[in-house]
Amino acid sequence: MTKRRLSAITLALLAGTSAIAQESTDPIKLTLHDWTGQLITTQLMGEVLKAAGYNVEYLQADYLAQFAGLETGDLDVAMEIWETTGREAMDAAIATGNVVNVGPTGMQAKEEWWYPIYMKEACPGLPNWEALKDPACAEAFGTAETLPKGRYLGGPVTWGGFDEERVEALDLPFEVIHAGTDAALFAELESAIQRQAPVLLWVYAPHWAPAKYEGEWVEFPQYTAECYADPAWGSNPDLAYDCGKPFGDIWKVAWSGVKDKWPGAYSAIEAFTIDNDDMGAMITEVDLNGKTVEQVVADWMAANEATWQAWIQ
Repeated sequence: MTKRRLSAITLALLAGTSAIAQESTDPIKLTLHDWTGQLITTQLMGEVLKAAGYNVEYLQADYLAQFAGLETGDLDVAMEIWETTGREAMDAAIATGNVVNVGPTGMQAKEEWWYPIYMKEACPGLPNWEALKDPACAEAFGTAETLPKGRYLGGPVTWGGFDEERVEALDLPFEVIHAGTDAALFAELESAIQRQAPVLLWVYAPHWAPAKYEGEWVEFPQYTAECYADPAWGSNPDLAYDCGKPFGDIWKVAWSGVKDKWPGAYSAIEAFTIDNDDMGAMITEVDLNGKTVEQVVADWMAANEATWQAWIQ
């Protein structure tokens, strides 16, 4: 869609949406994090709200620490809280009464330890997590800095995920090394695969990596809430986190005042939905094909005008 066409749509919506005139003209503050999919989701929601006549401000925020700002109203909306890593922080914030769950995004989250399929030759017991306890298997994943332990490349520390706790609770002979950024994490994956080098790392979906490369997620003991909360649960009676990460929805959350201050925007945020396939395709366009987030969002809006207009009616 051209800028001219988007402008025409914006004018039409502004002309026909008298309810917005009754709402606050203050900017709605949406949080930005450090992975491509979240930037796309947030800017897509923000551009739709702009098309409906709202003022929007994008603010960089730490994934988990953002809840302090959401509780005070210094931040308004966070578009991606993953069941896999953010559920505890989300529930704690909601319990204060100052943060609300605005519903699922439509995307299903999976985040877990992942390896390219060629690594099964060196560690044939995979994907069973217990194969990682074999010193020979661990050494196959090792580097000069970690040997004789294996190396697990985790996401940026701000993502949480309890990988160090999992290694300790399951007595895995691995050292957790954190990538500095989302881009660095997947650049290392691509480099390793090109060289057929050992790599075991945090991979998530929706994302292009598990679609582009053949590989498997490690199968840890299935997550339950008790695993994270009760050390007595699971194979290690003394430590929590002796299981895999949870799977499930990616949620939208907001400061509780959004619904009263911008009721139309709140309804649009609630209505927002997108699936893994669409999001994976957009992430691919940015990360692999060199498009900007802004270009990808504009392209999606051009191709899905009826969808997003329904969110703001």
